[in-house]
Amino acid sequence: MSRIKTIAFLVLIAVMLLAACSPAAAPATNEEPAAEETSNGKLVAISMPTKSSSRWISDGNSMVTTFEEMGYETDLQYAEDDIPNQLAQIENMVTKGADVLVIAAIDGSTLSDILQKAHDAGILVIAYDRLITKTPNVDYYVTFDNFQVGVLQASQIETALKLKDGNGPYNIELFGGSPDDTNAFYFYDGAMSILQPYIDNGQLVVQSGQMGMDKVSTLRWDGATAQARMDNILSAYYTDKQVDAVLSPYDGLSIGILSSLKGVGYGTGDLPMPVVTGQDAEIASIKSMIAGEQSYTVFKDTRDLAKQAALMVDAHLKGQEVPINDTETYNNEVKVVPSYLLVPYSVDITNYEALLVDTGYYTADQLK
Repeated sequence: MSRIKTIAFLVLIAVMLLAACSPAAAPATNEEPAAEETSNGKLVAISMPTKSSSRWISDGNSMVTTFEEMGYETDLQYAEDDIPNQLAQIENMVTKGADVLVIAAIDGSTLSDILQKAHDAGILVIAYDRLITKTPNVDYYVTFDNFQVGVLQASQIETALKLKDGNGPYNIELFGGSPDDTNAFYFYDGAMSILQPYIDNGQLVVQSGQMGMDKVSTLRWDGATAQARMDNILSAYYTDKQVDAVLSPYDGLSIGILSSLKGVGYGTGDLPMPVVTGQDAEIASIKSMIAGEQSYTVFKDTRDLAKQAALMVDAHLKGQEVPINDTETYNNEVKVVPSYLLVPYSVDITNYEALLVDTGYYTADQLK
């Protein structure tokens, strides 16, 4: 064998020995390398009532983002205001082995049976912005100061009509939220804590005589129902009188009420639009405000609510003290539910940009 052939042969043997000692090479593939696992294995199931309101979409998206940033898996479901649908979705979440249920209930009194199953399975239950009632199996409640929401709405009317200066009498009509949502009663009671004295002394007059949640509630917070009721009130009590203010607890109702008012000529000529309140700072209502129709709304930053829910869940699952700031207000007919209450803000044409656009809640283009 020549010298050159001998060297080549030795090199070949060396390469073969190295290959035999090295780990096997991975087969060629076009797939991306797997992302690093960030989940801590805990599943947070989120049950929202409907996508018909933009605020619930925002709540759901904010919670998914916040929980996943913390390393939790999420399961977000919307029930489209169908109680059996929500019950079936929550049942499925329990069956799938959720560690946490965060529930914004359609009807907080309908969940007792499924929450017993959740409790038996050791699942943490957080009532989210709507109190779950008639069950001991709700661990915490995270919401805004709902009585204060009503106070803000009534104070908006009080300021706009300069009631503190003794002005009046003015005609006002009252609208309430859904009777199956405990928040609706807090909103109404908060508002009436401000308005009732003016009704009693005659500065405010409810021409329809419709007062109390048994008469003014609006099932499922439905705007069309509010519009129909306003139509009836206008035709029965205001053929020769003018509405000066309407207490509306939610923007979706406000838009229906405004449609009714515009239908009989309010907002044109010598018939100015009455003071109309609202809640949730929905895009349609902010546009209406910019157009000079809806007077006010109440902003509840759902990003903060989602973060607070996540902090409470995270603390509980880590065996830490769960942050709460209210242990007296929210009695669900079985127990007082430990709660965390966030602060709502009054919004009008003078401050909507600072509260909603400058904070990134909406873009300026969304409000055009």
